[in-house]
Amino acid sequence: MNLDPTTQPQVRVLIVDDSAFMRTALSRMIASESGFEVVGTASNGSEALDKLPALDPDVVTLDVEMPGLSGLETLRRIMSQFPRPVIMVSSVTEKDAETTFNALGAGAFDYIPKQMSSTSLDILHIREDLVTKIRAAAASRKPHSTGTFLRKPPRPSAELRDADSTTPAIVALGSSTGGPKALQEILPLLPADLSVPVLIVQHMPPGFTAPFAQRLNNLCSVSVREAAHRDLLQPGVVYIAPAGWHMTVERSTDSRVSICLDTHPENSLHMPSVDIMMKSVADTFHNLAMGVILTGMGSDGAEGMMAIHRQGGLTIGQDEATCTVYGMPRACAEVGALTRVVSLLKVPAQIMQATRDRKRA
Repeated sequence: MNLDPTTQPQVRVLIVDDSAFMRTALSRMIASESGFEVVGTASNGSEALDKLPALDPDVVTLDVEMPGLSGLETLRRIMSQFPRPVIMVSSVTEKDAETTFNALGAGAFDYIPKQMSSTSLDILHIREDLVTKIRAAAASRKPHSTGTFLRKPPRPSAELRDADSTTPAIVALGSSTGGPKALQEILPLLPADLSVPVLIVQHMPPGFTAPFAQRLNNLCSVSVREAAHRDLLQPGVVYIAPAGWHMTVERSTDSRVSICLDTHPENSLHMPSVDIMMKSVADTFHNLAMGVILTGMGSDGAEGMMAIHRQGGLTIGQDEATCTVYGMPRACAEVGALTRVVSLLKVPAQIMQATRDRKRA
């Protein structure tokens, strides 16, 4: 198979944003990437809908907040009339964050947070994320696509074993690109009487985790909250690590376990870090830990899942076919850190099956 990017079809992108500055900045970022082509721009939703039939882009980037036809209403019309992957471009405000999560529920492929002043844009922060998500979105349109763009198949886990006789006392879950949508699909499937706490690290910008936790709480039978420093872990509660803070656990002298939030180590690629959270869970719960790794680019979580695996805990990886980006689960599979690999919608059943014998305190 010839994978020379110069011979591959261009990924055609339509940019929709009411800011001329943003249209120019996004156009330059996308056009500078080999294999990408900006086929047009639109300053509002109505203009985008007019241009879509003729331009027929592979992917649309869509501003969340626009005058006239809103980003959310524009998305709904695109999905109804011209269905294709749409990536929302959202400011990091609580209002825009809530609208972004509504957009994911309405069919948006993913989102990009824009951090900008009136004269500048954090180009390096956005560009890698933007390019990766556009490429993954375009790949998801291809016939028989798995929704990923990583070509090399993973090596099988060094050991695929059944869970041992121990019953997990905690679930540690990590996700990144595609994670918000995945979590909105699986967490509502967990029962209100879940017998263990669930810790989640989802890579998100500041301002997004609190409204995301609130949205999940409204959707779920389990209680979902943004984690706070010194929260005592409770069964049936899902704790979302706040953006900008590492989340670890600590056992006190009376055996109660609480959450610790810290900014150290500061040199971590991600804050919060899946690895740091999972290593802490492995150190505290040993073979009573259960690790779950979902869709995401990069390798955050591979060391943490391996730490749980080495302690004898159960480790579950999302399969390639249901991942938005098969990066983090692939990294775990390649180091042999996974006990099982399952599709996204089978993850809740794995959690319930593993923890069903544990009685709630």
